[in-house]
Amino acid sequence: MAFNAGPGEAQTSDLVSRTSFRVCADPANDPMSTEDGSGFENALAELIASKLELPVSYTWYPMATGFIRNTLKAGKCDVVMGYAQGHELVLNTNHYMTSTYVLVVPKDGALAKVQRFADPALAEARIGVIAGSPPATHMAKAGLIGKARPYHLVVDRRHENPAADMLNDLAAGEIDAAVLWGPIGGPLVKRDHPDLAVIPLLHETAFPKLFYRITMGVRQGEKVWQRKLNSLIRRHQDEIDHLLADAGVPLVRDMGDGMLEVGQ
Repeated sequence: MAFNAGPGEAQTSDLVSRTSFRVCADPANDPMSTEDGSGFENALAELIASKLELPVSYTWYPMATGFIRNTLKAGKCDVVMGYAQGHELVLNTNHYMTSTYVLVVPKDGALAKVQRFADPALAEARIGVIAGSPPATHMAKAGLIGKARPYHLVVDRRHENPAADMLNDLAAGEIDAAVLWGPIGGPLVKRDHPDLAVIPLLHETAFPKLFYRITMGVRQGEKVWQRKLNSLIRRHQDEIDHLLADAGVPLVRDMGDGMLEVGQ
């Protein structure tokens, strides 16, 4: 159905709302998306919506089995703000950030200079790790799983927060180090744990990789909407970089071979 959109409406021939920037999000995925709007993905949604001259509206659903089916595919919303590049459930935009898993340790502790899992300083360490996550494979190869403390991978974050629990356990001395996805661990440490240090894991070259490119996800086939978002990402990448860096997200270069320098 063709019609003329007003000046504040998104121009797209796909099945996308012309009256609001409709975001599919987990209501309790702190520090990324939260129902109170405090997550950095909320801030990113506000930034993109402002460029479209549209208000943000949300469809909330736990980021677990059925998330895409019950939100994006159901037509209740038009974009997922953070989705790993190459996932078949969505059509990915161009990536707007590359980040990495991180090792979190006490700033002034014995592990503060560790850069890789093979470091002998980790040999007897009790390390928290999300069970089934890519770093667990590297830890197993380095012989670190025996003393590791696993935390759940797939949970309803309205009732359980493995990342926050892991960092609280580290702060309490129940574990010696924590391994987390950088966009989760970095912001939580910056906000809640000033005595902890975040070390990007940039020196693990074996499979699986520990750095990932993050895109926005839209419905399969909605190429016009994808291209519109690609254009916005390209034109406003500097603003996006600053937003993410200010939140504490560790940003790395596209090939995972160093940290991204975000200009002033």
